[in-house]
Amino acid sequence: MLSVFNEGTPPPVPASFNMAAYVLSAGARTPGKPALEVLGDAGTDQWTYRRLIAAVRGTGTGLLRLGLVPGDRVLLRLGNTVDFPVACLGALAAGLVPVPTSAALTEPEVAHCIAVTTPRAILCAPDVACPPLAERTDLATLRSFRDLPPVAWHRGDPHRPGYIVFTSGTSGVPRAVGHAHRAILGRRMMFDGWYGLTPQDRMLHAGAFNWTYTLGTGLMDPWTLGATALIAAPGTAARALPGLIAQHKASLFAAAPGVFRQMLQDGPAIAAPALRHGLSAGEKLPARTARAWADATGTPLLEAYGMSECSTFISASPARHVCDGALGIPQPGRRVAVLGPEGPVPRGTEGTIAVHQSDPGLMLGYYGAPEATAARMQGDWFLTGDQGIMQDDGQFFYLGRNDDMMNAGGYRVSPVEVEDVLSGCPGVRSVAVTDVEIKDDTRVIAAFYTADAPLDEKGLAAYVSDRLARYKQPRLYIHLPELPLGANGKILRRALRDRMKAPQ
Repeated sequence: MLSVFNEGTPPPVPASFNMAAYVLSAGARTPGKPALEVLGDAGTDQWTYRRLIAAVRGTGTGLLRLGLVPGDRVLLRLGNTVDFPVACLGALAAGLVPVPTSAALTEPEVAHCIAVTTPRAILCAPDVACPPLAERTDLATLRSFRDLPPVAWHRGDPHRPGYIVFTSGTSGVPRAVGHAHRAILGRRMMFDGWYGLTPQDRMLHAGAFNWTYTLGTGLMDPWTLGATALIAAPGTAARALPGLIAQHKASLFAAAPGVFRQMLQDGPAIAAPALRHGLSAGEKLPARTARAWADATGTPLLEAYGMSECSTFISASPARHVCDGALGIPQPGRRVAVLGPEGPVPRGTEGTIAVHQSDPGLMLGYYGAPEATAARMQGDWFLTGDQGIMQDDGQFFYLGRNDDMMNAGGYRVSPVEVEDVLSGCPGVRSVAVTDVEIKDDTRVIAAFYTADAPLDEKGLAAYVSDRLARYKQPRLYIHLPELPLGANGKILRRALRDRMKAPQ
């Protein structure tokens, strides 16, 4: 049997469509219901759907009054505040193309984003890095737009450009990813295929407003069903999150794996009587973390796999539990495969995870880079660049990025497999594994880890010796105060390789 999943059909795409109108339509039927609660030490800042919709549509009017026209790109340089989603949806409502970016980017990185997308306007908060350009609109002006009359929803071809996001750049220079308005329809398959989301849910997301994981999972998806989104105020520590889950009766909780690890360090039990389950995405979830969460909360931790180029399309769900270490199963309505050079490989065989071009959540392409877009296609399939295996029962296992796969003595080794083992070693808090060049033409596997203090290397070697084949075992163990992370929290293995590169 070949490694192809093709069960069910995606939601139909209407002839005329606007993403923002779609996201807020359920809330418009319950205007007095809380759409958003920002949870802080000083209290809760509550936004009803009435308040949210008025702010979004007023912002759309204000942006058009700047002289912008539908199709113009608008760069968002905004902080971890509600201004970010309001501006993003306001631009979409008016038919503009928002370009959300991380507040952690430096001026040179923002200059790259500007050069690639050539925005007509830049919405900029005073404490967020941005080159000193004349077309910036300041935060006070942006907020004043909320009181303007509502913009008419700009409806049109659902396949027209909707928004642009940048890849994490973990494997090179970040690329601009263009998505259509219909991309939001691709997310509907996640409601049952990952979340188990209902209109009655209260979804707490641990991420910042200006992270695309938060924007999609934490805000737009709950709003699409008319549920309530909960966001921790800026600066909230991970150890405070269990209290917020309980106090605010969160039924779903979403975060990156690193947040779950931090939450679990403070104690063996987390009291969360209203919580049904946790949701993890952003990077590979260690099986040990999932087990520890289940033990601490009595609820499962459901992982999902996706990328900037496509919304999550492989996941566990309340109805479809998977075995330890598996990514999950493709969501109903998706078409997913594992490919080799000649096409789908037999099940149980390593290959490149791919998603079919018909998926509504798949990008339009890399903005301004048609050749780069074409290079990621193999026939009708988009190549994710990630290696995986599809089992006979449809479960997917993740092996790592193509360019992260290690070669040890002629054997291909997945860094994820080695990290999963080392994450269980007593004293290890976090770990990243890659192969490094120690001299010309000589590469070995190295494990970079964080711990309260450097651990005995012989003890680390002994721990893995009974759990990994010899060729998979690290030859170097390097203690770091912290692992290098990108703006989205992903480990930068390239930075680890560079620090160990042999001198030329």
